This record gives sequence, structure tokens and C-alpha cells, in this order.
Amino acid sequence: MAEKESEKGFVIKDKRLFDEDGKARADSAREDEEKGSEQKPETVDDNAKNEETVERETYQLPEMNFHNFILSLYTSVIFNLGELADPVSNKKTKDLKAAKQTIDILGMLKEKTEGNLDGSEKELLEGILSESRMRYVKELEKS
Repeated sequence: MAEKESEKGFVIKDKRLFDEDGKARADSAREDEEKGSEQKPETVDDNAKNEETVERETYQLPEMNFHNFILSLYTSVIFNLGELADPVSNKKTKDLKAAKQTIDILGMLKEKTEGNLDGSEKELLEGILSESRMRYVKELEKS
């Protein structure tokens, strides 16, 4: 009997409200109409949660590899040097201590990975480190 039950398999039903392009799915609207009064009305909080869930599901983080890791550290450097605005407040702020610390991390990575990087990784790290140091010195001169 257990064998017959396992042979049935299972059904996967996509209950997402939006397709990959962010458009409302037609079949989800039909399901909502069929359920009718069984569903509780959505509140503003429910709508906000649904939008947040859809945004999280559609946003994909880039693959974490050495190149992207170094680039993320570089982004941190230029953000802390006040060259990028905060995405929330849209204001540029400087934190030279944090920028220096991140530059020091890049330097430590260069030292600790010596001989273990391929050509493109080594070139990227050296270029980013050099550029970061030059930008930092320019900001120090302004201060």
C-alpha cells in the first residue's frame, strides 16, 4: 500500500500573485474569485508585506566570487569617502576611518593571497587597492 501512495507523486501549484516580470498573474486572479468570501480582505500591512515578499523573491544577489568580493569592498571605500550617496537618505557622508580600514583590509588580502590569485584577480586587486589609496589621500588633503 505504501508503494501505491508513493507512486501517486505530488502536485506543485504556483500560488504567487505576480509573474517573473512583476505583472499580476491571470490564474491567481481567478483563484481569488473562486475563493470569494473565504479570504479575509487584505489590509495595507498585508499589501506592503506582499510587495516586500515579491521584491525579495525577484531580487537576486550576484554570485559571490573573488571579483565581486573585491568590488564590494571597493564600493564600501568610495561610499565612506563620500563619493556615493546613501540610498535611503540620498546624502553623501564621509567616514575616513572606515574608508582607511577597508583599504587596509584590501592590502591585507593582497598580502595574504600572494601567489594564489589568477591573473585577472591579481590585476583587479592591485588596481582597486591603488585607486582606493589615491582617492583616500586626495580626501585627506581636502580635510
